[in-house]
Amino acid sequence: MMLEKQRQEAGDNSQQIQAGTVIINNGIDEKRAREIIDEKLNEVICGYTQEARAVAKERMDLFANDLIPRLVKNNLLEELKDPNIQILLSEAQKSAASTERIADYSLLSELLVHRVKNGFNRNIRAGINRAVKIVDEITDESLLGITVAYSVSQWIPVSGNLYDGLNMLNSLFGKIIYANLPKGREWLEHLDVLDAIRINSFGSLKKIDQYYSEALSGYIDLGIDKTSENYQKAIELVKEAYLPNDILCDHELRPGFVRLQIVRIDRLDLLSVTRQQKINVGGQEIIIPINQPLTDNQKDAIKRIYTLYNNDVELKSQNVSKFIEKWNEYDNLRNLKNWWNEIPLSYTITPVGRVLAHANAQRCDPSLPALD
Repeated sequence: MMLEKQRQEAGDNSQQIQAGTVIINNGIDEKRAREIIDEKLNEVICGYTQEARAVAKERMDLFANDLIPRLVKNNLLEELKDPNIQILLSEAQKSAASTERIADYSLLSELLVHRVKNGFNRNIRAGINRAVKIVDEITDESLLGITVAYSVSQWIPVSGNLYDGLNMLNSLFGKIIYANLPKGREWLEHLDVLDAIRINSFGSLKKIDQYYSEALSGYIDLGIDKTSENYQKAIELVKEAYLPNDILCDHELRPGFVRLQIVRIDRLDLLSVTRQQKINVGGQEIIIPINQPLTDNQKDAIKRIYTLYNNDVELKSQNVSKFIEKWNEYDNLRNLKNWWNEIPLSYTITPVGRVLAHANAQRCDPSLPALD
């Protein structure tokens, strides 16, 4: 989940001339990027009356001051010469000029960076183009609500340890829930008007209990009784496949049982094993950890161990209840559950809503993965 040289190169149609140690680069540098943004600003500002221009320029400058460092950090300055990006830049400047909300300037910057990185994907491109135009229209409550809702559907922990996973989620939602969560249905109807969600007339949202017991099923599935014959079979499979000994861990929710230390059985492609490798550095031998993907044989062994699990329905239900008890021990997760379970309408987040929520989530937590 949320969790990784520097180079210089000339962009298309640019020249680099070197004489001794002097390099002249005719590509887009930070100074030229500022000039391009100012040129587009002047085009936009001409559409305002004289009385409005000072306020519009001040807001657009705040947006530019946020945007340029992000483009520099991501090595994206060269992309400013793309006509599509310049058109979107003008739209973003219009939205910046229309909003007094400081957070919107960084949100618009994130959307522009997303657009540059994902311009090859026309679905994402269309969503971002529309999202830029509604940044100044979306209410604080609706922006927060869709960001939290999107984050629930988008990210789960990578750690197979229950407590590490819950800590990770608690930290994430502590950053994303930056204000009081919206109540009632008005915020949902507002998002529907803006084409950020589609309200569904039928059906209802899964409660947090059900949603996360499925999304994090590896934490909850019963596992294997240590006194059973299946436990010995599982130990043998671990040895035969050269899996780490701790791939089988004591079950946090059911004493006397072990479980695979995984989040979900259908996510084995994301797992790796750590090997200790000796290397020679300056005549001294040191040991470093090397992460290696699971082999097909190891994946098969894990799947075979999973078939040895106890499948008692009543015991599984008890595990779900114990999981929610652990969940409620974390303030941010308890807050999330209480809010989510009271959402009155079922909905689907649109491409516009997804890019808007993702950009806002990354604004809150820059360590989150980029939009894919």
